[in-house]
Amino acid sequence: MEAVGVLCLAVVALARIMFWVWDYSERMKRQVQAGLLGNGSRTLLVIAHPDDEAMFFAPTLLGLARLKHRVFLLCFSAGNYYNQGEIRKKELLQSCGVLGIPAASITIIDNRDFPDDPGVQWDTASVASVLLQHIEVNDINLVVTFDAGGISGHSNHVALHTATRTLHSKGRLPAGCRVLTLQSVSMLRKYISLLDLPFSLLHTGDILFVLTSKEAAQAKTINDMEGVVTTRNTRPSPCFLQG
Repeated sequence: MEAVGVLCLAVVALARIMFWVWDYSERMKRQVQAGLLGNGSRTLLVIAHPDDEAMFFAPTLLGLARLKHRVFLLCFSAGNYYNQGEIRKKELLQSCGVLGIPAASITIIDNRDFPDDPGVQWDTASVASVLLQHIEVNDINLVVTFDAGGISGHSNHVALHTATRTLHSKGRLPAGCRVLTLQSVSMLRKYISLLDLPFSLLHTGDILFVLTSKEAAQAKTINDMEGVVTTRNTRPSPCFLQG
């Protein structure tokens, strides 16, 4: 029993230390984040399938909501790999409703050029063309999407990063339009929940969002709504973006 008591005290002490480090880090980064993201920005989230917004980007979207961003969403497929495209499109709209993205700001592409299929490589030029048009039409000044690892390694996720990187590297993005990508992490870090917080604080990229209890409840509602199982967005877990 004594050993259990000592262990509990150690866990509580560790939790307090972690919270102090997080609080200090957040206060130090607040000004930097505000400068990089800017209050009231017009942000475009670029995803490959319905449920990507919940499985991977819920902390990002909730964090952007704190900063009063107007968020647009561009989804490159209906998620019809299992012939459930119509259901998944409806779930995406419901999910975005909880995340504060109005239906008028959501575009779902549903054509043969971008099939929901990990075995198909989307054409970079085609993805880039659609993406650039969407950025220009909506006067976007911040693009958020996957990094080179695609978080889960899905080829459709990686295709979005490749197209975005191409636009950025060739200087085709409008002046002042910035790009942030969601950082892929190891499988171990995905499953250790709050124990990952020290790693996140020490190895964070340009932006770090940590969910509050209220925001975590929102994220869980979204995931329950879509019937998906996530590893990082159903609890107060960090989400880091790199420019």
